[in-house]
Amino acid sequence: MEYSPSYLMLSLKELEKRATASAEHLSSCRLCPWNCQADRVGGELGHCRAPATAVVSSYSPHFGEEPQLVGYRGSGTIFFTHCNLDCIFCQNWEISQDGQGRKVSTDFLVRFMLELQEIGCHNINFVTPTPYVTHILQALPPAVEQGLKLPLVYNCGGYESLETLQMLEDIFDIYMPDFKYWDREIARAYSGPPDYPERAREALKEMHRQVGDLKTDHDGIAYRGLLVRHLVLPENLAGSKEFVNFLAKEISPRCAVNIMRQYFPSYKARGFPPLDRPVTAREYREARKLAEEAGLRILK
Repeated sequence: MEYSPSYLMLSLKELEKRATASAEHLSSCRLCPWNCQADRVGGELGHCRAPATAVVSSYSPHFGEEPQLVGYRGSGTIFFTHCNLDCIFCQNWEISQDGQGRKVSTDFLVRFMLELQEIGCHNINFVTPTPYVTHILQALPPAVEQGLKLPLVYNCGGYESLETLQMLEDIFDIYMPDFKYWDREIARAYSGPPDYPERAREALKEMHRQVGDLKTDHDGIAYRGLLVRHLVLPENLAGSKEFVNFLAKEISPRCAVNIMRQYFPSYKARGFPPLDRPVTAREYREARKLAEEAGLRILK
């Protein structure tokens, strides 16, 4: 049986209402926990430096994501420019920090989504969507009117506002946040926010409340649920043991998690030991073993 995304259960009037309510953030932005209240319409830039217009780096079928998203036709990925984190090891720093991308109208966002659906992608995967929640909500009603019917993926860094997530209930079927750090001082030193662990834990609980554990169809392709990414860092800077125990005990014992091993020193990381070296095979095995012992559903 084909799954119908939750946003199709909402009326166009309700979708438009969400977009209108969200638009106030363009003149006083509170979309993330930085709570900058920047007047983006008036030209102010908050912490993430996102302007009033959506900025997109690229859009295309992506085959480098988790198999549950990629399937056999790819994840329809839209890469937004700018980010509310300042990770000194960001592997996409040209996009997140340097601002590479082009400004696009709502009509273009609609076109991107419909083109990715026409190509045959299994989902629409918004990467770093937090600064552009308003633009996504504005693009959704016309996209639905023109036939959009794919699940939407919220692919974020984990530093999310409960108010924003609650506004997105029944819009996104798949949440895919990072959980980067357990320790707030480490988070502050390497990514900026003073309260990353607390806000990320709150966000994961809210995401799971909305969509539950990850669900896949008979082909193994995800259509709803929470999928958490955890990048293993040198010398356990990410706090993997505490993280997996939190997932198992406070989110779900069967929470889907991707324990990621691809860390390498990028951007400014070479000036910040121990982030100046890749993760060792032993460090990765130890983190994965912790997730296995916690009983989590480990992907890949």
